[in-house]
Amino acid sequence: MAAYISVPRDLSKVKTKVFMNLTKRQLLCFGAAALVGVPLFFVLKSTGNISFACMGMIVVMMPMFFLAMFEKDGQPLEVVAKHFIESRFIRPKVRPYQTNNYYAALMREAEAEKEVKRIVCNAEKRISGAGRKKEKGK
Repeated sequence: MAAYISVPRDLSKVKTKVFMNLTKRQLLCFGAAALVGVPLFFVLKSTGNISFACMGMIVVMMPMFFLAMFEKDGQPLEVVAKHFIESRFIRPKVRPYQTNNYYAALMREAEAEKEVKRIVCNAEKRISGAGRKKEKGK
């Protein structure tokens, strides 16, 4: 019998596994979840209600599990959340399309050239006027 192993065509999506078929990111998030959730369970268990302790542990650990496992379009949860928050709350709701009118750009350039010529002419007049004053003074 032949055993076939599926090989992905796009090798950029393959992630290196570190331990027990988990990536470094997953190990780190699961470790942090266990570090926070297990002591919380024992603290809440002292109240006498095991169900309450379990639910509290689950509520605290689930965000860390989502950080470890969730991925959309190759992006982790925090990147997806950042894009959602920016598009929903930070950026303006209405973004009007603005074109760069070629004729208006030419008119602005012509106005700028006129302004430069006016400044140069005024400077030349001042320089020539200062030269005449020096000649009269001699």
